[in-house]
Amino acid sequence: MDLMKSEIRDGMQTDWDAPIAMDDGLVLRADVFRPIGEGRHPVILTYGPYAKGQAFQEGYKGNWQRLVKAAPEVLEGSSNKYQNWELVDPEKWVPDGYVVIRVDSRGAGRSPGFLDVWSPRETRDLYQCIEWAGTQPWSNGKVGINGISYYAMNQWTVGALKPPHLAAMCIWEGSSDHYRELSRHGGILSNFFKSWFGRQVLRVQHGVGDRGCTSQVTGAPAAGPETLSEAELAANRADCPGEIKRRKFADDYYAERTADFSQIEAPLLSAGNWGGVGLHTRGNFEGYMRAGSKQKWLEVHGDTHFTHFYSNYGSTLQKRFFGHFLKGEDTGWDRQPRVDLNIRHPGEKFVLRGENEWPLARTQWTRYYLQSDGLALSTVAPSTPATLSYDTTGDGLTFSLAAQTQALEITGPIAAKLWVSSETTDADLFLVLRLFDPEGKEVTFIGSNDPRTPIAIGWLRASQRKLDPQRSLPYRPWHSHDEEWPLTPGVPVELDIEIWPTSIVVPPGYRLALTVRGKDYEVDGSDIALPNAPYPMKGVGPFLHIDPDDRPPAVFATRNTMHVAPAKEPYVLLPVIPAGGAD
Repeated sequence: MDLMKSEIRDGMQTDWDAPIAMDDGLVLRADVFRPIGEGRHPVILTYGPYAKGQAFQEGYKGNWQRLVKAAPEVLEGSSNKYQNWELVDPEKWVPDGYVVIRVDSRGAGRSPGFLDVWSPRETRDLYQCIEWAGTQPWSNGKVGINGISYYAMNQWTVGALKPPHLAAMCIWEGSSDHYRELSRHGGILSNFFKSWFGRQVLRVQHGVGDRGCTSQVTGAPAAGPETLSEAELAANRADCPGEIKRRKFADDYYAERTADFSQIEAPLLSAGNWGGVGLHTRGNFEGYMRAGSKQKWLEVHGDTHFTHFYSNYGSTLQKRFFGHFLKGEDTGWDRQPRVDLNIRHPGEKFVLRGENEWPLARTQWTRYYLQSDGLALSTVAPSTPATLSYDTTGDGLTFSLAAQTQALEITGPIAAKLWVSSETTDADLFLVLRLFDPEGKEVTFIGSNDPRTPIAIGWLRASQRKLDPQRSLPYRPWHSHDEEWPLTPGVPVELDIEIWPTSIVVPPGYRLALTVRGKDYEVDGSDIALPNAPYPMKGVGPFLHIDPDDRPPAVFATRNTMHVAPAKEPYVLLPVIPAGGAD
């Protein structure tokens, strides 16, 4: 059946449901927005499961309202009829001479097939879509990929396959490690995958058809054109949430969904979010550092998951990058700092600073020891043996640095070393780096997926404490997650815990603190209850660890004990940037 329709409207020549044939005979469907008339143009392409026909304003109403409030420039120069979640607005890119292509991934939206998110099959599909786009008569042969989250994460894997026509990648807030970032934090199952799959993917699985939303532009079912039964839909998809729940260790399933970064050659811009607690921070740093590309850049910002992708700040950055690599324009990108950091201050203040590398070469790696006396943080190692117990269902233990007399900048990755025992054979550790103002009130930050996030978070399941010595760094321990080492009740074990990279300038009078907990962080227990919010927002958004099968109360709802003794001196290793680096 020929679904493709072409028309000219809103200053663009658009092909709806353009067919792209895969090597197994399946035909994927894409919307192609391009300049009117003849000519060859560079391509911005995306491939993902969120349905190209589902309007941002309809499918993500609350986020759209937050976006236009935070970045009202989104509404300027566009009818916004073609806005799509986490993708560029064609009305703002086609006039600049780009072709914008949105491909519905296999089994999602208007594309039929078996739905298996982030699978190797999807990566091969994306490869073939890139090659298709690079050889069309309206293409100049240079294809770039640009998108948030899902549309960023699959860039790592396809980049490693080196499609010949892939000329540049803008990887905006996308994780890079299927096990450590998306599925299991420190070995602890993240409930995000399960809630996300039902909330964002299943509602637009191909075959929902007439039961789902329709395109506000074409009137066609966004997840059609056919309408299948619930049984048929279930048979046409993999049980991805079930797979990660069943697979406790980092096996081949996760490996084939994680890129071989050394194989990536295309120029890339990796854009992360300091407030991406749970998904959208670590991967942008790890991918940037490990990518084989000779031309690669890192940018880090704050605010919501979507604000700066669409803001003038973010769109200008993207167009300078792609203008350089896809169009050969002099955009000044050849003078772009390899690392561009929006250094974070309280009150949502950010100061942009160019750097040459990550982590910063001038970092003063400083051990702040956890003191049993007064629950303090100090650069002096504790001298008195002690034990500190806490209820894992409570608020845990909070260790505080003395109020600062001058600004203190912490920018970089973080690690902690603890000695902990449990009353049972396991323990889950949740470490939270926090900030308190002179009145003792906690200062939180707008995060990618929650408006009240702490400075940084790290996690570790004690039974999965085994380290890979070849990949571990003093500031970033690497756990192999390939076997279980049960605890003996009451006997302490040494734990190296990764805390995701962050940035904060602690002003005079403010206090930095580290909380050791046995459950997810919450600001004050209340849900901020934003309009149309799809999940509670208590401090970590949807990145909860509450599966009772993965965290049975008999094992994890108990008491843990921290141990302090000679040669067992717990500390957090902080990346202090010397005075002059703090703005």
